[in-house]
Amino acid sequence: MAVYLLLIIYLAFISLGLPDSLLGAAWPVMQSDLSAPIETGGILFMMIAFGTIISSLVSGRILKLFGTGKVTFVSVLMTAIALLGFYFAPSVIWLIICAIPLGLGAGAVDAGLNNYVATHYKAHHMSWLHCFWGIGASLGPIIMAYFISGDNSWRNGYLVIAGIQFVLVLILFFSLPLWNKVVHNSTHSIPDQNGDEIYQMKDEPIKKIKPTQIKGVKLALVSFLLYCGVEATVNLWGSSFLVNIKGLNAATAASWVSMYFVGITAGRLITGFITFKITNRTLIRSGQITALTGAVILLLPLPAFFSLAGFIIIGLGLAPIFPCMLHETPSRFGKKHSQTIMGYQMAAAYTGTTFMPPVIGFIVSHTTMGVFTICIIIFIAVMILCSEKLNSLLKTSQLLKQER
Repeated sequence: MAVYLLLIIYLAFISLGLPDSLLGAAWPVMQSDLSAPIETGGILFMMIAFGTIISSLVSGRILKLFGTGKVTFVSVLMTAIALLGFYFAPSVIWLIICAIPLGLGAGAVDAGLNNYVATHYKAHHMSWLHCFWGIGASLGPIIMAYFISGDNSWRNGYLVIAGIQFVLVLILFFSLPLWNKVVHNSTHSIPDQNGDEIYQMKDEPIKKIKPTQIKGVKLALVSFLLYCGVEATVNLWGSSFLVNIKGLNAATAASWVSMYFVGITAGRLITGFITFKITNRTLIRSGQITALTGAVILLLPLPAFFSLAGFIIIGLGLAPIFPCMLHETPSRFGKKHSQTIMGYQMAAAYTGTTFMPPVIGFIVSHTTMGVFTICIIIFIAVMILCSEKLNSLLKTSQLLKQER
């Protein structure tokens, strides 16, 4: 039963990734077709991101009221309807309207499924799930490119993705009874950083406090913001760095940056197997050090070919960080608050993805593209400091509770 539900969650993660990269792939044709200014694409992106952040922040309360299964069903239904709305949209105004439910649906299902998997499944599933998200994010532009190259119709691309989402809606509807059964039958308990079972200790009755008042939560939020900021910044400005600083042509630069995503996707697949032997904390630390090494390689005045290695190393380093931090949430802060904190973490992540790349763009536009690598190094270094400080706080808290 748990296996069937897990397969559905895997499908949901592919579905979650499919719309994420559609707008960028389709916008050059959409802009011409709708006679819209080029900056309108940025407005649509911001509207989707804003909806995602809002739904992530309130997801804890909604999920507690209705449960992960029902919220996932409704959220995917919202994204399916929104994508269908893109297909029918007669003007940019309708695209902006449809962007709101697209973002709201994505944020709720992302936070809900991440917490559900962190609570009821082992760590390797979290890594593989985010690998499947990468598959969905890669397939989206491929599907869109097929229709754009065939009949120059971005609308048909959105129609096909919407159809895939509606199929998942039906699957989720018929799987609703499974969610509660898996919860009741689940025997997976969450180990702490040292491998000890902690449900009983962490979830015992405590004073009513806000999740953000729990020690270490703010450090975790900063870590998520910085991680996603780094991931998105390398994605957005990596090619420009290679062209302006390393002297590559645009086509070569784009292909080299694509290897960065290969590193992330392949790294998460490999991480899933490594989690059988190595703890999340060790994988997070190793990933951060590896990513920092890759960024330093980009900074050094080495031949251009080393930049390809730098991007691949950054991708491999980033690969385990996000899924392992997500899976650690119930272990770090207790099952009682994990769903709300998971929503906050996803909101912080989307905030980093949305706002940090434009900030870096503003900085490099007033200085030089060479500052790009310095910013990446600083962000990763601060993320390491926050992560290690969080580990120290949790270790101290654990020792104090053992002494009692």
